[in-house]
Amino acid sequence: MPYDDSPPSPESASSVSPERRWFARRSGLAVGAAVLAPTALAGWVLVQVTTGAGADDARPPRIVMPAASATDTAAATAPHASGSASASATRGPAKGPLAGRTVVIDPGHNTGNFKHTSEIDQKVDIGTNLKECDTTGTTTNSGYMEAEFTLDVSRRLRAVLEAKGLKVVLTHEADRPWGPCINERARIGNEAAADAVVSVHADGVSEGNRGYHIILPAKVKGGAADTAPIVGPSRDLGERIASNFARTTGSAPANYLGSGTGLVVRDDLGGLNLSTRPKVFIECGNMRDAKDAALLTSPEWRQKAAQGIADGIVGFLGG
Repeated sequence: MPYDDSPPSPESASSVSPERRWFARRSGLAVGAAVLAPTALAGWVLVQVTTGAGADDARPPRIVMPAASATDTAAATAPHASGSASASATRGPAKGPLAGRTVVIDPGHNTGNFKHTSEIDQKVDIGTNLKECDTTGTTTNSGYMEAEFTLDVSRRLRAVLEAKGLKVVLTHEADRPWGPCINERARIGNEAAADAVVSVHADGVSEGNRGYHIILPAKVKGGAADTAPIVGPSRDLGERIASNFARTTGSAPANYLGSGTGLVVRDDLGGLNLSTRPKVFIECGNMRDAKDAALLTSPEWRQKAAQGIADGIVGFLGG
């Protein structure tokens, strides 16, 4: 039997049962709460925006928003259109410890290098000697190029870092036929006055050799190379990336070099020798090992790789 939800009239109130009078009072309270709820919610959001609602004062205020849709998530990781404004440029000025900081990401190699071997074989000065402008990079046994991998991870990494309010510069986006040369890659980071530079790679050694490693600059001085000022901060950057990369991806340090530390120091890489900014290379895995290759060719794993690298960079920058 349907209820009559309207409260009893004054004339009939005395004849209504106690249960009926209770229901009428409850209905009135519910209506009042519904009227007050939007006002109360608006006040709560204002408190969140103006005070951070208990968040660390060094961070931007946290505003609770609806969960992102699948479309929003895809858009966040999609490559930037050529010439379009970055996501960070469309937001307001960044706040917190990462405000005004710049990161340069260097996607190793270029998919066009295979067609321009004479150009990339040109010798360039890396301070201590002459070395090839660039190389083709490696591939998996099924033909997935290292240059494809590095660009995909770099774009994902950019999206994560820009969401933190950082300015991110890529040395290239395969928008040129080949290169850039290793000395130009270093110059891009230097001219951007980058707070951190990371060159993304994957190794190409024999089957059974697995794991990631971070390449740190050695102390080098000669010609245009003088790494003394960046050796210390680069090691800090590399160690932070190594620990976060391992935690996020579940990968182990390389089993074929670095004595299990995941850290290797080299003095023969022009991208490191010519850098004046804290810089490291990361070899995310071995493309020639079947088990590592299965990870490197997985979009889900590449997203984890980007997140791990980003977490290391943010930690290095004090975020």
